[in-house]
Amino acid sequence: MDNLIKIRKKHNYTCTYMAEQLKISKPFYWQIENKKRRLSYEMAVRIAKVFGKKPDDIFYVDFKKQN
Repeated sequence: MDNLIKIRKKHNYTCTYMAEQLKISKPFYWQIENKKRRLSYEMAVRIAKVFGKKPDDIFYVDFKKQN
């Protein structure tokens, strides 16, 4: 989730802020960013919405690296 971290930092958002926006715990969000928890499509949509983007704008780069 390197791109997610990069975008979050570009917006000067903390993990705590993201967790609050998504209505999840900070550890849960941290696990998503650090690939300790699998990202569901629903959560990808919710995260993208925080940044005003589409899920592919954030996650496709990392997905392409894996395949």
